Amino acid sequence: MPPPTQPTTQQAHHGRASGDSAIGSVRAHLCLWIVAGLGLWFDLASKSWAFATLRPDESRTVISGFIAARRSLNSGALFGAFPGWVGVFIIASVAALAFVLYVFACSGRRQWFLHLGLACILAGALGNLHDRALVQADVIDLLPSAGHETTQYIGIIVSPADADPVVVAPFPDEHPHFRREYPRREITGIARHGVVRDFVKFQPIAGFDYWPWVFNVADALLVVGLIVLMITFWHEHRRAKAAARQETLATAG
Repeated sequence: MPPPTQPTTQQAHHGRASGDSAIGSVRAHLCLWIVAGLGLWFDLASKSWAFATLRPDESRTVISGFIAARRSLNSGALFGAFPGWVGVFIIASVAALAFVLYVFACSGRRQWFLHLGLACILAGALGNLHDRALVQADVIDLLPSAGHETTQYIGIIVSPADADPVVVAPFPDEHPHFRREYPRREITGIARHGVVRDFVKFQPIAGFDYWPWVFNVADALLVVGLIVLMITFWHEHRRAKAAARQETLATAG
């Protein structure tokens, strides 16, 4: 029999189910929801600041040699991957929220580090879900052979529906100085759907653009939260293996 100071795996599981679960802990809930709420507020507030303050062509240094603020719209996922799959991303965001709540319900009340990671994922998923569901813009797909600097431009169409060329203004201010014209023959598709507001850009080092993507606070929270989860799961896996080994040795003895 194992000594009283070393509970078996079954006993530990029973202890969590009978009162150690985070789902019944006020402190664990406060940690999750307060941190997630602050992260969501900071994400939405920073996006609103960037798009209300910066000109469409402006890059403003935030930390010299490190971070700049520059407006950008993203019709894809994290760092612009898979542009246009808005419905899929909304479903994925809802699934991520369900996953966060499930992991939280299965966790222990004292797993603060895990709860912080879950809060970051919750805030990041809600921040980008808000944009995809509520921030609508016109996405103009262009022929790669037309000589444009990009094959997609996101803004607000201000010309009549049948106009040629199509006149597109920057989102959301529709500033006339920054409007662009695209001939119909160079356009392969036009769609209005949800987009994500990005504005954080790492500045190049010695002329090398090591991180070409523009992102936002929600993206950063998602990455931080996933890293915390991986560290936590790795640590818990090591603890579980050590406990199982110790239990086997104690039973054999």
